[in-house]
Amino acid sequence: MHRTFTLTVPPAATESLCHTLVPLSGVVGLSVAVGAARKPAGHDVLTLTLLNRAADDVLRRVRAAVPGPDLTIATAEVASIIAPAHAAAVENDRDEAVWEEMESGLRHNGCITVNYLLLMALGGLISAVGLVSDPVPQTVAFVAAGIIAPGFDPLAKVPLGAVLGRWTLVGHGLRAAALGYAVLIATAALTFWGLLATHETTAAALLANPEVRNLAAPGLSELLVPGAGALAGVVMLAAFRRSFQAGPLVALAMIPAAALVGAGLVAGLPALALDGLTRFGLDCAFIIGLGGPVLWLKQWLYHRRAPIV
Repeated sequence: MHRTFTLTVPPAATESLCHTLVPLSGVVGLSVAVGAARKPAGHDVLTLTLLNRAADDVLRRVRAAVPGPDLTIATAEVASIIAPAHAAAVENDRDEAVWEEMESGLRHNGCITVNYLLLMALGGLISAVGLVSDPVPQTVAFVAAGIIAPGFDPLAKVPLGAVLGRWTLVGHGLRAAALGYAVLIATAALTFWGLLATHETTAAALLANPEVRNLAAPGLSELLVPGAGALAGVVMLAAFRRSFQAGPLVALAMIPAAALVGAGLVAGLPALALDGLTRFGLDCAFIIGLGGPVLWLKQWLYHRRAPIV
């Protein structure tokens, strides 16, 4: 998708900024509304239509022209750009998210809120039921839980923050992941306790379930899928393809593995709970360990700048 940027800048910076932006081939359109802003009052509003590949150049030049805090930028997707004079450039645009958009998306989906915690709890409930279900409903439960519980985004903050040197982002990600998965594990434990109390299942059924055995003692094939899923999730995040991110979430086994920790503890099977914790840790390590090099390469090959904020 292409972009539109709406900038609010001090009037003194407008002409010099326009002078640096107009020559960029990726800037398809630029308009200026002099003194149009009411907040901050009297500031100029610049509207840019641009290609993805120009986004970092634009932001780099905006930061140079307005080095202080007296600046606001709103970014948005554009469904299409119809510009015959720029047809070749439009056709050859690239799919890259800018750092600010990546961080904003992760902040929205991986922030500690009531909605975030509720979705993590529901993912734990569904996974706990799936742990002792037959193969078809089990698959449905694990896929649904992987999509419902927003467990990927807090962990993805860690490699992003590390690559950008934004350690507060790393801290926010770790806190959100710790609290979110604690809620998930507790909900899974409570759910499994309810299943045991109502004689819907038994500890032996949990231990004998084939998929539980795969979670507890994964072979190479069980590890290749989540490893590829974690890598795909980070690439999709960096490539501005969030609408397709359900695929990596399904490939990862973090949600059912975390639920297995709670279910194993309630069932009196601490060794099984430890196996679930180990599998959960492996998937987390895939996201952080594989995400870091991917994002570092993105910075080195494409972005080559620090975020504005």
